[in-house]
Amino acid sequence: MGKTVLITGAASGFGRGVAFNLARKGCQVIAGCQIWPQVWEMRQAAQAEGLDMKVIKLDVLDDIDRAHALALDIDVLFNNAGIMESGPMVEIPMARMRSVFETNVFAALEMAQGCGKKMVQRGSGRIVWTSSVAGLVKVPFDGAYAASKHAVEGICSAMHEELAPYGVEVVTVNPGAFRTGFNDTGMESMDQWWDQAERVVDHWPERELTHQADPAEMVTAIVEVILADNPPYRTMRPLSTVTMARDEQAAIWDRKAR
Repeated sequence: MGKTVLITGAASGFGRGVAFNLARKGCQVIAGCQIWPQVWEMRQAAQAEGLDMKVIKLDVLDDIDRAHALALDIDVLFNNAGIMESGPMVEIPMARMRSVFETNVFAALEMAQGCGKKMVQRGSGRIVWTSSVAGLVKVPFDGAYAASKHAVEGICSAMHEELAPYGVEVVTVNPGAFRTGFNDTGMESMDQWWDQAERVVDHWPERELTHQADPAEMVTAIVEVILADNPPYRTMRPLSTVTMARDEQAAIWDRKAR
């Protein structure tokens, strides 16, 4: 039998693509979905393909859901659930900022802690975190999401070193812009609150996301990371974003205040 992989945020986007691809390859997939209707729909989709996939309700913010998931024995945690909230940092409501960190950072860390402790006791395991290109570069008007992924980068870097002596691997996957709908709706999210108060800065320019890549490229890369014997610590796609990220990080050393 293949590896047993627990996936958070499996109902859509990369999580869904990875879940189905791994199941087709014979892995024991535990697909965590946020709400019950998603659980039902994903079970129907898996059954239609003849795939033996375990689909569970897993809202990563819910203590009961997390405890249920963490009781399972797994080889790999794909720590993928996440949300995006847009808006300039001087205007974004703190409730929105906290919401992003609760899901992308704190709930993800609780999942990693729960799975990681069992992996340490067993002496093996892998935790794959969905970070982002935004965790390495500046992203104006999307600072809340970028800040959460910068935090993820810091957590993963520390966990990688801390757990390596115990046979537990920690790696990241860093998507750029892909056509999953995540970026489009994330950009739109600030419109929910923008007109509810006076603003001191302009709304970000309306722009269409016309240069997003096919999600299949990222899904394929994530599946390889999960299944590989010794995957890279960081896997970024599209490949064109690697040079962009490295160049921007280098440029920060020469950045001026204005």
